[in-house]
Amino acid sequence: MTKDLAAKLVTAVLVVGALAYFAIRRPAAPTVAASPQDAVYAMLDAARAGDTKAYLAQYTGQMESSLRQTLKEKGESGFKAYLQTSNAEIKGVAVQEPKPVSADEVQLRVEYVYQDRNEVQILFLNKFPNGWKIARVDNAERLKTLVPYGTPVQ
Repeated sequence: MTKDLAAKLVTAVLVVGALAYFAIRRPAAPTVAASPQDAVYAMLDAARAGDTKAYLAQYTGQMESSLRQTLKEKGESGFKAYLQTSNAEIKGVAVQEPKPVSADEVQLRVEYVYQDRNEVQILFLNKFPNGWKIARVDNAERLKTLVPYGTPVQ
């Protein structure tokens, strides 16, 4: 087996695995995130559904304030459309295990899979008595993709 073929197979298996995991993963309640990963999945589910209330419930601090300002400026229907269109292109997501930053803060690496690219984003989440919330987000970094999503394996 050549290195190129092995790389294609590994990439295909990882993408399919991430998609399967994302498809079956559902948080119990959109406003209570038992784990940092649950907060990310709840945020993505709410965005896809256009549920602005559940989406905003996954954020805290300056991020929440900034998003509420965007909601105010765009209006409910505009913000809902923004959430849905910005998440419509996502084919899958892979969330790594959280890395502790402090006793009540973790860092998560989230990789978004698109048709033509992958993007990685680092999210910082804070723990509250009722669960985890996204406090800040680094800029997304585009990754080189060896095999674009949907490419048949030969």
